[in-house]
Amino acid sequence: MYARLLRLFRELHGVEPTEVRPVAAHGSARSYHRLEAPDGRTVVGGVGPEPDENRAFWAYTRAFRGIGLPVPELLAVDEEAGVWLMEDLGDTTLFDALDVERGGSGGAFPESMLEPYRRVVQALPRFQIEGHRVVDYDLAYPRAAFDRQSILWDLNYFKYHFLKLAHLPFREAPLERDFDRLIDFLLEADTDHFLYRDFQSRNVMLRDGQPWFIDYQGGRRGALQYDVASILYDAKADIPEAVRSDLLEHYLEALQRHTAVDRDRFLRYYPGYVLVRILQALGAYGYRGFFEQKSRFLQSVPYAARNIAGILDRGLPLELPEVEAVFERIVERWSTEGSGDSAAGGLQLKITSFSYKRGYPDDRSGHGGGFVFDCRAIPNPGREARYRDHTGLQSDVADFIQELPEARSFWEHVRGLADAQVDRYRDRGFTHLSISFGCTGGQHRSVFFAERLAAHLREHHSDVGVTVEHRERPYWPGPS
Repeated sequence: MYARLLRLFRELHGVEPTEVRPVAAHGSARSYHRLEAPDGRTVVGGVGPEPDENRAFWAYTRAFRGIGLPVPELLAVDEEAGVWLMEDLGDTTLFDALDVERGGSGGAFPESMLEPYRRVVQALPRFQIEGHRVVDYDLAYPRAAFDRQSILWDLNYFKYHFLKLAHLPFREAPLERDFDRLIDFLLEADTDHFLYRDFQSRNVMLRDGQPWFIDYQGGRRGALQYDVASILYDAKADIPEAVRSDLLEHYLEALQRHTAVDRDRFLRYYPGYVLVRILQALGAYGYRGFFEQKSRFLQSVPYAARNIAGILDRGLPLELPEVEAVFERIVERWSTEGSGDSAAGGLQLKITSFSYKRGYPDDRSGHGGGFVFDCRAIPNPGREARYRDHTGLQSDVADFIQELPEARSFWEHVRGLADAQVDRYRDRGFTHLSISFGCTGGQHRSVFFAERLAAHLREHHSDVGVTVEHRERPYWPGPS
């Protein structure tokens, strides 16, 4: 395919490119390259492995360009090879610009980004209303509408690729009932519009301050609320609630210039689409992060968890008891991660206890370094009836373990390794270190040593941030 891309460039420009370099593609099977001609002109070449997806992208691009929407011009296509050349929109995404500006504003949402975001949400109705009139939904990939089947795919994506891979407990039958109830609610909304599908900050390019749009090949027929929820609840963009309200108002004002809007009806269903978009995004983070081991995707989970915390505070748009219970577990595990590290500065330690039965814990910092200590060589308090329903947080279990010679020797080794590593990481300016303790059930030995190490490090390394997670807490049988 790469050779066919070069041939397409030669056919377009009559010369060989002087340079070919990769362009980042976020979470996509497609690949992109920037090709430069001898006179300095550049184009972006795309390589797509899925023919139906490619056809949708090409057809949508031509349709959108035909009505003057700001999408890249399609310059040349080799349909058989699945490659194409398109206009080069540069390297600055909306997210990149936000990240740079936020760095200069102490981490707060920068005032300078309000206008670019307003331009983005004001452009969205043109895709949804004007674009709806010109796209061929027969070419939509993988489905022509965001209908019951399409929504169910997203919800199962969340269940199988996030909940199960993150080892979060849930009750399957009640969760399925909640899913059916949520789908019924969502499909009460008007769904006869173009749904961009992945309308988020990494799919908006900024060129000369103006937004240009990419990656709409998953578009299909659907509700207006989904896309504006996507951009406003884009996890790592971390948009404050007040700014979300401002941008939603700008979107609705722009939408009213294109079609009649029943604002009350729109706002009735909007929280449901926020909900389903967050669930879909978590499924993607789980698939890319837990399954494909691309840790950068897991960095978005704490931001999504804090969005969920806000949703829980405001109340779900309908009664979904198992979804609510799952959300509470997500918030408990993740909502304090991410923002605290960067705000506090310095070295941050994450200490985890876990059960080997459910696999190793995941490093969600993106750093990838640390220790995993196996406690299973130490006698198990859980084998004695008096401790079976207790945990390593309780004094009787702690006393039992501390009296064991094996435990005393184990602790001395752990403490020495941890102290040395903390000193070295701090001296080198590292920001993350993970230390995990595993045992059979994740209830007694691993919990005790996780808490003991946390207490030791807080006492002897007071400048280092320490958080503790007992991953198997939801499975503990007795009081904790």
